[in-house]
Amino acid sequence: MTDTRPSVPAFATRPVAGIALALAVVLTALSGRYGFHRDELYFLVAADNLAWGYVDQPPLTPLLVKISTTIFGSTPMGLRVLSTLAAAATVVVVALIAREFANDRRAQVLAAVCAALSGFLLGVGHLASTATYDLLAWMVIALLAVKLLRTGDGRWWLALGLATGIALENKYLVVLPLAALLVAVLILGPRQILRTWWLLAGIGVAAAIAAPNLIWQATHDWPQLTVAGGISEDDGTENRIMFIPLQILQLSPFLVPIWIAGFLRLWRSPALRWSRPVALAYPILCVLVLALGGKSYYALPLLLVLVAAGAQPTIDWVTRTRSRRTPLAVGLVLTALTSALFTLPVLPTSAVNFVIPVNQEQGEQIGWPELTSAVAAAWQTIPEDQRARATLFAGNYGQAGALIKYGPDHGLPTAYSGHMSFYDWSRPADTQDGPVLLVAQERSPQYESNFKDCNQVGTVDNHQDVDNEEQGTALVLCAAPASPWSTLWPNLRRYY
Repeated sequence: MTDTRPSVPAFATRPVAGIALALAVVLTALSGRYGFHRDELYFLVAADNLAWGYVDQPPLTPLLVKISTTIFGSTPMGLRVLSTLAAAATVVVVALIAREFANDRRAQVLAAVCAALSGFLLGVGHLASTATYDLLAWMVIALLAVKLLRTGDGRWWLALGLATGIALENKYLVVLPLAALLVAVLILGPRQILRTWWLLAGIGVAAAIAAPNLIWQATHDWPQLTVAGGISEDDGTENRIMFIPLQILQLSPFLVPIWIAGFLRLWRSPALRWSRPVALAYPILCVLVLALGGKSYYALPLLLVLVAAGAQPTIDWVTRTRSRRTPLAVGLVLTALTSALFTLPVLPTSAVNFVIPVNQEQGEQIGWPELTSAVAAAWQTIPEDQRARATLFAGNYGQAGALIKYGPDHGLPTAYSGHMSFYDWSRPADTQDGPVLLVAQERSPQYESNFKDCNQVGTVDNHQDVDNEEQGTALVLCAAPASPWSTLWPNLRRYY
């Protein structure tokens, strides 16, 4: 199909690449501060148990963690190299999206700057997480979808299928923006892009790439649906109440005028009439996420697309009057300062409590070595002649991951847990019928009924007054499991 649309402007290759490089330098410089995040500790163990699926996620992120730590070392800095590169690549893709919307070079640069300074990109770029690679995948899919809409060339469906298939091997959330965009196209058109065999070919490519994990999930009774349902049930109401405020805070309040300008431009501009479905897709996506009780950041990637669209009217507004440059510069500086403050490890650990109410992930990078030391001290209270038959049991995957990472240096045995995929990776042998040391955020009589004669022998203190989830964790020593581990194990499974 011949492209009858206007050609796009030249790409601002050097300045955009410079912005991406600057972001990579900043993230690398800060990647070794604080420590591993609880999810990263989980991914380290998952990387040693590579499979086509896990109860809570597809396999791509653990695979990338394995690659990164093998090449660069099993340290926070080594673990985060690939996530840093993914964040830098995301900046470039956002600028490419801006180019598709006929943004000139200055506006492409502004779009790249806004993306690089946004709190969401800095936050996920600092850590190795599914959200890190999911954001890059969403941006690539958005770029390809915009190209499809702009050109009407059905061959872009193949590229979309390829990108979607890879994204599905990382996180299933990618189906939400695709569904939102599909609904928007059905409402506004151009519907002819749906009447082509290239669409079926793209779906086939996506299905073929995603098939290994989908088969794994199907043969394991779709545990990821159970996990998602539990998250929605536990946090759904709070997620809905905080949906809009958190989106504004997580991206940056100072970028609100730019993405609003982007929405209005896509909706109103006659020259960009073909892009109206992109604008409509954002509110549709918000409705979908709210209905599912999902988290606010599930819709944030499409806001970056609107930022890309809004960069041109922002540049046009500034160039009309020289005095308007100051408000833009001040807004970008404030964006940089607030985003760094709330998402990057720039504060001393003693001040982290200040940002935890907005971004609790900051606190989840602190205190894991101290937790392990406290567990080691509690383990020493077990008589030496009973330790060979004793068991160390963690209540959640963060605790288990930390004990596996740091425990050997303290002489601790392998830690077990029933949380997420730890349940599947290993369980204690029935011959381990001696004392059980439980690591539990909160004591629970029902939980402890699986064991005999339980008494608290210690409390976790990170010694930095950081009010994270593990501060005050109880260390409970039980005389023995109430039943053989093979009988008890199903009672200890936790999906959330």
